[in-house]
Amino acid sequence: MKMSLLIRLNAFVFLNIRAIEMIGVLMRVFSFSLVSWLGPHSPFLFVWAFNTIDAVLLSWCAIIKKDKAYTVLNVFWVGVGIVGVLRAAGMLHP
Repeated sequence: MKMSLLIRLNAFVFLNIRAIEMIGVLMRVFSFSLVSWLGPHSPFLFVWAFNTIDAVLLSWCAIIKKDKAYTVLNVFWVGVGIVGVLRAAGMLHP
């Protein structure tokens, strides 16, 4: 059952890959624009969570397309995003 769901999700992403990639890119542009405009007044937890979601979307697309360079780049951003979320939530201290 779980594998069937994953297969269906992958098929959905594959069929809509261009739109999903555009959504991910626009999410990333929005989150970095928000930080650029608001600086230290940015809602950092929101920005990191939003940025991590776009990294997951873009990683998924890159994996389906078998694009190694963008897979590495976006999986890296997922990891950075998780650390950012934990730090912004006060769960990880320097």
